[in-house]
Amino acid sequence: MSQKSPSPLYQSVYTLVRQIPPGYVTTYGRIGQLIGCTARTVGFAMAALPSGSDVPWQRVINSLGKVSPRTDGEGNLLQRILLEAEGLRFDRNQRIDLAAYEWGFSDLEEGSF
Repeated sequence: MSQKSPSPLYQSVYTLVRQIPPGYVTTYGRIGQLIGCTARTVGFAMAALPSGSDVPWQRVINSLGKVSPRTDGEGNLLQRILLEAEGLRFDRNQRIDLAAYEWGFSDLEEGSF
């Protein structure tokens, strides 16, 4: 049985997320702005990633600079471990400083992707 290919919208999300280098993050909302969808849709796309994907899903966080909660709880811990391994630091409020570590996609404009 073959695995279903992601929708073109999800493919766009994954293409952008692959551009975020190690040591940087972006938000669900920023990806949504660039593609022209909601932050929630970006979250659904990230949740739909198959195990073993090459998309660096851990580099997408919420607009507060935090890891978004997941129902299983284990994904939260894994995401934090992966981000810390890339050199990102969380403050005492469990946040990453977006001013310092947010990847800007400087060559793209909103809705241009």
